[in-house]
Amino acid sequence: MARVSSGTTRSRNDIAGHPDISEMRQRYDRVMGGRDVALVDAPVFLLGLYFAVSPWILHFASYQTSLTAHNLILGIAIAVLAIGFTRAPDRMYGLSGAMCALGIWMIVSPWVVGTNPDAGIIASNVVTGALTLAMGTVCAATARGARNSARQM
Repeated sequence: MARVSSGTTRSRNDIAGHPDISEMRQRYDRVMGGRDVALVDAPVFLLGLYFAVSPWILHFASYQTSLTAHNLILGIAIAVLAIGFTRAPDRMYGLSGAMCALGIWMIVSPWVVGTNPDAGIIASNVVTGALTLAMGTVCAATARGARNSARQM
């Protein structure tokens, strides 16, 4: 605790008295684009986790080994992207275009990577891929809006 001249104490972790607080708030607003994009991070993380474990949920891990490895790796990659979006949004939202591309790939991958995929595999990959594409589009639009507002300042 630091003693303030008025006789009160405040925590050293309190940045309210920091000389650059207004500039830090403005930068945060520019980075976040005035919108709370953190609402997108959790669904993207959950999509990645689901995609990684989908071969075992849908019971195709034993006979679609290539697609199993594919879904596991891509699911982990999407979950890592979501963690990156949460930890460093100003740096990571540039990769939202890559997430859109991953979503498109997830949609077509049962036919490219798999061998005679059944309806459950196709439905799972198509729905998860479409959701990933949609979330990537939201992230890309948010990043574009944040860049545009930062240029205007």
